Amino acid sequence: MISDLTRKKSVAISSLVVGSMLCVLAGVGISGAIDHYYGTGKIVPVASNAAAPAVVQGLPDFASLAKKVGPSVVNVSTTQMRKAAADPSPFDNDDPMSEFWQRFFGGRMPRGPQRQTGLGSGFIIDSNGTILTNYHVVDGAQKIAVTLSDGKNYDAKVVGKDQKTDIAVIKIDAGQDLPVVTLGDSDRLEVGEWVMAIGNPFGLDHTVTSGIVSAKGRQIGAGPYDNFIQTDASINPGNSGGPLINLRGEVVGITTAIFSQSGGNIGIGFAIPTNSIKELLPQLQDKGKVVRGYLGTTVQKITPEIADSLGLKQQRGALVADVMKGSPAERAGIKTGDVIVEFNSKEIKDSGDLPALVARIAPGTSVSLKVVRDGKEVSLPIAVGEMKENEVAAAGQEGDLGLTVQPVTPEIAQSLGLDRPEGVVITDVKPGSSGDEAGLRSGDLITQINRRPVKNLADYNREMARGEKSASVLLLVRRGQSSVFLALKR
Repeated sequence: MISDLTRKKSVAISSLVVGSMLCVLAGVGISGAIDHYYGTGKIVPVASNAAAPAVVQGLPDFASLAKKVGPSVVNVSTTQMRKAAADPSPFDNDDPMSEFWQRFFGGRMPRGPQRQTGLGSGFIIDSNGTILTNYHVVDGAQKIAVTLSDGKNYDAKVVGKDQKTDIAVIKIDAGQDLPVVTLGDSDRLEVGEWVMAIGNPFGLDHTVTSGIVSAKGRQIGAGPYDNFIQTDASINPGNSGGPLINLRGEVVGITTAIFSQSGGNIGIGFAIPTNSIKELLPQLQDKGKVVRGYLGTTVQKITPEIADSLGLKQQRGALVADVMKGSPAERAGIKTGDVIVEFNSKEIKDSGDLPALVARIAPGTSVSLKVVRDGKEVSLPIAVGEMKENEVAAAGQEGDLGLTVQPVTPEIAQSLGLDRPEGVVITDVKPGSSGDEAGLRSGDLITQINRRPVKNLADYNREMARGEKSASVLLLVRRGQSSVFLALKR
C-alpha cells in the first residue's frame, strides 16, 4: 500500500518499498546524509589495563526506555485484495483468436484480484487492547493482524480512523490486560531534546533508534492540519504508526513520514504530535470518525507584498481568498480580501493556524472572530458549521488526481494576464500522479471540469465531488494564451 504526502514543487511523494506502510517524501536538492549528533559525553576506559570497549558517560539510558516502552509497541500487518492489471493476449496477431481477444478484452487477458500485504507499527493505549496507528497503515485493509512483543498474534478491527490527520484506532481481544504507553505533552518538547523511536522498519520487528527533535511545527504539504515534529531518529518504511518517545518514557508523537531520495533514512523524519491526537481520540473511539468545524473560507498566507498592498502594519493573519456560497462565513459577513487575525479569542499569526482552530470547534457553536477590513479591525459573530468529507478547510488540498490548487487572486489574475480573478490555478502537481501523466503543470488555470464552468474553489470542489465515482475527469485548462482539454484517469 502506498500513502502520499505533498510538498510544494521541490518535494515529490513516492513509496519506494513495495508493501511498506510508510509515507515516503521524495525530494530534490538534498545531497549527502545528515550526521546524527549523539552528545558530548566523555569517553573513559573501563580499566587502564582492560581490553574492554570504552564506556560513554552522560548519554541517555535508552536501554531502560526500550524495556519500559517496548512491550507496548506492536507490529501491524495488513492484507487487501486489489484488482490487478490484465495479462497480454496469449495469441499472435495473425491468430484467428486475436481478433476475439482484441474486441472483448482489448488484447489483454483479465486476471482476478491480487493479494497485497503491508507492514506498519502501532502502540497500545488501553489495557483492553486499543491500539493507535496511522490511517495509511490500515486504509483499505480487509484483514489486520497485530503481533505483540512476545510473538503472539491477534486479528484486529478498526474502531475509528481519520484521513485528514493520518491516525487510526484499532483493537484486539487478547483476553488479558496489556501493557500500555503514556501519552505525553508534545507541546513541552524542545528542539534538540533526545527522543527514541520503536517500530517495524522493513519488517524488522521492534527496532529501536534514537536521535533528537530537529524542529517543531513543520508543514510538509500533507494537509490543512500540518504540525509535524521533525526528528533525526532513524525512521524507515514500516515504522509508520510507531511511537516517538521522550526521555521520560512518554509517547510524544506517531512516526509517519520521511523525506528521502532513496527510500531509506537520511535523518529527516516526521511524527504527528500527541497533543494533536488526544483531542480526536474520544470521537474516534465513540463515533469512529472525527466531526470538525467548518467556516467555508479559503485562506492564504500573508506575504510582505500582500501586507504592504493591504496596508497592514504586521505580516500576520489569514487572507480570505474565497468565501463559499451558503457557508457559515458568507452568513457571518466575511468577505474576500478580509484578513482574519483572531478566532475564538486566539490570535491567528499565520494562515496555517486557522484550519486547526476551526476544526476543534463543535459544529453549531457560536464564536467571535476579528478581521482587518480596509485597515480597520471588525468583530464578527459566526456559527461554526460541520465540515463534510468532500469539503476542504483551506486552499492547497490534494485530490486523487495529484493536484494542489488555489483560487485565482487579483495578484494571480494579473500575473496570468486575466481580465478578472476567476477559476482555480494549479500550484503543484504530484510526480507520478494522473495529473502529472496528463501533462498538467503548476500555473495551469482550470476553467472547466466535465464541461461545467469553474469560477472559484467551491465550483472546483463541487464538480470534483460530483464526478468522484467516474473513471476519469475532463478538464479544460488555460495555459498561456491557449486552452486545451485534458482527460485524467482517477
